[in-house]
Amino acid sequence: MTTEHVIIVGGSSGMGLALAETLLSEGSEVTIASRSPERLEEAARSLASDRLRTVQADITHENDVARLFNEPADHVVTTAVDGAGAYQPIAEFDVDTARGVLDSKLIGAVLLAKHAAPALRPGGSITLTSGIAAYRPSPRGSMVAAVNGALASFARAAALELAPIRVNVISPGWVDTPVWDLISGSGKAATLAAKAEALPVGRVGRPEDIAHAIVALMRNGFITGTVLHADGGHRLV
Repeated sequence: MTTEHVIIVGGSSGMGLALAETLLSEGSEVTIASRSPERLEEAARSLASDRLRTVQADITHENDVARLFNEPADHVVTTAVDGAGAYQPIAEFDVDTARGVLDSKLIGAVLLAKHAAPALRPGGSITLTSGIAAYRPSPRGSMVAAVNGALASFARAAALELAPIRVNVISPGWVDTPVWDLISGSGKAATLAAKAEALPVGRVGRPEDIAHAIVALMRNGFITGTVLHADGGHRLV
């Protein structure tokens, strides 16, 4: 029996790293891809598994994406995002500054689907990562909201065009990941504590919460074209 092989783009930190750890603990073979060789080295040290492979790749570069699929895979997941410059008021919007989030989350997802489809084994899946901003947008976050919302539409279309490959989206809420260092800086702890109080579950998410939700999407062969919300009830408040 062939061992399950999962490729995780953005797997060197945060939710992607938690997913890699979860899958390795279950016996899967995992390839993690990241732009940063330093993060890849650090991830490899922390995961310490002979079933782990690392690839330096930028999801916005098609040649890099194509290199990820030199061998068959069962599932592909992307949690990658370049959020630098993503949050800015519409009146002062600078397209070049915001292009990182568009290219890394949406165009990158299209490129990933393009090159993953021929390489996936029967029963394979592609899981994309959007986020709560599509459903609870905030001032200065119009580009993030637009990109996250577009991923849901792309997944529905891709689920039809690439069938029987399944294409789904995981939509996290507030999760304690390194991205909050970029958003809130030294105020990260206070920001997350305030957000925890606003959620029905009384806490922000942990990376492993999202990892377990992604595994559920990957392994359930009857789910496609769907957005799974792992947001602690954020959409309700």
